[in-house]
Amino acid sequence: MAKNALLNIGFGNFLVASRVVAIVSPTSSPMRRLREDARADNRLVDATQGRKTRSIIITDSNHVVLSGIQAETIGQRFIQEDASDDD
Repeated sequence: MAKNALLNIGFGNFLVASRVVAIVSPTSSPMRRLREDARADNRLVDATQGRKTRSIIITDSNHVVLSGIQAETIGQRFIQEDASDDD
């Protein structure tokens, strides 16, 4: 993957793809706790643009990013970005 490749997380928001550790669904209790802990520690970035949270992205800096795009969709974009860099 290119050093500064950007990952589109929806609604005009991007992350540096190489910093992404995990892309998860927000529906489980542990993920809800993760979100609340990140909010309490000022590590939460809300990129939902007011929409329902459909995925949670965890970065290597331990920041938690909320997105209004499904985790599967972001995962596919991540894989496509990685594949296009290999060409």
